[in-house]
Amino acid sequence: METQLDPMKDDLPLMANTSYMLVKHYVLDLDVDFKSNVIEGSIVLFFETGSQYRKTSSTGKECCQSQFEETCKMRASEPCCFHRMNVSACSSKTDYNDFALSDKGEEDPSDQNSNHSNSEQASGISSSKDCCDIDNHGNEDFLLVLDCCDLSVLKVEEVDVTAVSGIEKFTRSVKLSDASKELENLRNQIVHELVTLPADRWKEQLYYFTHCSQAPGCGELLFTTGTWSLEIRKSGIQTPTDFPHAIRIWYKTKPNGRSVTWTTDQSGRPCVYTMGSPINNRALFPCQEPPVALSTWQAWVRAAAGFVVLMSGENSAEPVQLRKGILSWYYYVSMPMPASTFTIAVGCWQEVKQQSLTAAIQTNTEFSFPSSQTDFRWHDEICGHVEYPCRFQNPAARMEAVIPYRVFSPWCLMERCKECLLQLIPQCLSAAYATLGTHPFSRLDVLIVPSNFSSLGMASPHIIFLSQSVLPGGSHLCGTRLCHEIAHAWFGLAIGARDWTEEWLSEGFATFLEDIFWAKAQQLSHDEVKGQQELKALLRWRRLRDEVQNSEEELQVLRPKKESTGELSESGASVVKYGLKAEKIFMQVHYLKGYFLLRSLAKAIGEASYLSSLRKFVHKFHGQLVLSQDFLCMLLEDIPKQKKSELTVESIFQNWLDTSGIPKPLLEEGQTWKECQLVQQVNGEVIKWIQTNQRVKKSSKKKTKYNEFVFQKLLPDQLVLLLESLLEEKTLCPRILQCLERTYQLREQDAEVRHRWCELVIKHKYVPGYEDVERFLREDQAMGVYLYGELMVNEDAKQQELARKCFASAQEHMDVSSAKVVAEMLF
Repeated sequence: METQLDPMKDDLPLMANTSYMLVKHYVLDLDVDFKSNVIEGSIVLFFETGSQYRKTSSTGKECCQSQFEETCKMRASEPCCFHRMNVSACSSKTDYNDFALSDKGEEDPSDQNSNHSNSEQASGISSSKDCCDIDNHGNEDFLLVLDCCDLSVLKVEEVDVTAVSGIEKFTRSVKLSDASKELENLRNQIVHELVTLPADRWKEQLYYFTHCSQAPGCGELLFTTGTWSLEIRKSGIQTPTDFPHAIRIWYKTKPNGRSVTWTTDQSGRPCVYTMGSPINNRALFPCQEPPVALSTWQAWVRAAAGFVVLMSGENSAEPVQLRKGILSWYYYVSMPMPASTFTIAVGCWQEVKQQSLTAAIQTNTEFSFPSSQTDFRWHDEICGHVEYPCRFQNPAARMEAVIPYRVFSPWCLMERCKECLLQLIPQCLSAAYATLGTHPFSRLDVLIVPSNFSSLGMASPHIIFLSQSVLPGGSHLCGTRLCHEIAHAWFGLAIGARDWTEEWLSEGFATFLEDIFWAKAQQLSHDEVKGQQELKALLRWRRLRDEVQNSEEELQVLRPKKESTGELSESGASVVKYGLKAEKIFMQVHYLKGYFLLRSLAKAIGEASYLSSLRKFVHKFHGQLVLSQDFLCMLLEDIPKQKKSELTVESIFQNWLDTSGIPKPLLEEGQTWKECQLVQQVNGEVIKWIQTNQRVKKSSKKKTKYNEFVFQKLLPDQLVLLLESLLEEKTLCPRILQCLERTYQLREQDAEVRHRWCELVIKHKYVPGYEDVERFLREDQAMGVYLYGELMVNEDAKQQELARKCFASAQEHMDVSSAKVVAEMLF
């Protein structure tokens, strides 16, 4: 039973048996239908035999037997149902709202799109009524398990790659024969040769992947779907070696599938995007979700004219008109990546054009390369990753400080993007390059996603999603968030965690590096950099303290699987600890504790040496998956001898990664931030406001001058600290709140500042500020969940009415996880 994988109902199962068969390439061929809110079409998967089976091939039958027993234990309880359907059901027309599951004659889809051609049907496959019962005969057949959820899988078939013109070059000395066994071996031999082509033949490889994906089917495969998996077998095939290495799956998504969000943009136009949900992409296409399943992909996506398709692809796709009113978009990647990083966004996006190239040209010269060229001696070494066309080995790419970039947004936000975001991108890209060197990806699209997007940003290969909340209030929040997402190109994408429970390897690094990048982008002096970073550290300390006090201890551990981190079952299946726990989605502990760990390490060895070690780590491990000890062991090599007794991998695990609460080393550092000049300046302003508040309260109804103090202008982070400090006061008079808003023009500040202002409004029941709260809950949904709780906890009728009113208007398009949490607060 699958539930055995998830006894606490909190762990996310990764079902794919990657140790037996490993996807090397996906070809997606999809239609996006906004009438039915469905994405439908096919996906072709090209496999290699997995590492576990290769190791035990001499006892292949036993190996497959144990695999079958394991997958049977994990299967869902619903009855086995292998489906057989007529190929004519698989129409690719965008106005075709559903797939026919009967044998009624329909128009041959090969007339519409050659990608769906399947005119030749092999004999010998049993229909559903003749299907073998898996309990009686399944132990004779190898079972391929893919990660799949919230999908309607309609048909699975083997692809006849031998039908492709020119494919004989991959057959070596094998001769074509009518014998079915030899044909199966030949097909698998062709796929093996294709997926193992050297990197300098990547264009040829994509060419043949394309044509193989369009080849006819040569026999339907038996399949069944469970809650979390798609299981496929071929009668009489007992080993992964003999199992078809190229299969096509016809399927369609469900309107409420958890991997995609159907909504409207800020201009009221329909759109759909992948949401980076806890279940990743398994509700977008059947795939192998474990990080170890690194694959390349290419995709054709069709949508009605007027829609723009953006995707994680190396090319900036241009649409091709297939027929009246339908455009096709094509993307590809040649760098193997986990399937979870695949991203798509389809909407009526508008490209925000650069006014001139001057700004971009200037930023290429404003930043110097990292001071020590010797940091980049690793370029001359052979990369440690699987072979692909690597930018770290490309001389032109190594000199490119600003990669090509585009900005897309709904029509109504274009001016805001021009004013702020567009000019920040080259500055932030240059700052990242000056810190870490070669950009891992060749281009970047930045998209302002709809208001229901559940976070401030999300990075994927070649594309970044940003919330509209980063646009108002100047460049600070927009710049820092952009820097955070750009940092993920190196940490999280080019270097991934081998075990998803080690999120700090992505989020901790991005949080640490956003400060470094943003300081360089602003071209701050050394003292300004130090002041801003100390202030930021204090704010993060306060956030971590609050989170530790108000969350379950088990969710505060950065390495919850401890010594078993990275371990897999024999088949390759595993679980993501607490991956489905609702509260975890809104926690930042892996950002914050990870950041403070990296900050303490930088302090121990000096920032210059530390950044040099980061560059060394990037060049050694790019294109690979790592565990915490891979980074820590390499870093500790560079620490002076006198420090080594204090810093070991074991002590870091014990103090930082394997325990809940605030790490002991961090408790000792708390006082240093209070000495920062920017912090002391805020403290002085807080005292002024408290004194003013006391005088106003004493004055009762008498008119009193309470503006005798001259309040200083504050940076956005200083304003956050000021408002947080004032939140600790028991009461603030309405007149003080009014003065506070006017003094700092709080309604015009960025979302971080406005969030604290809304907290003050709610705490003190400041009715004139309720419209600010309502606006925040409507426009800043990525940050508004906490405010719903504050509105309810006061047990004030007006505030509770406000919360329910806002939720009612936003609920339909709200992120599913956010809506669930808010509903529990309200009802």
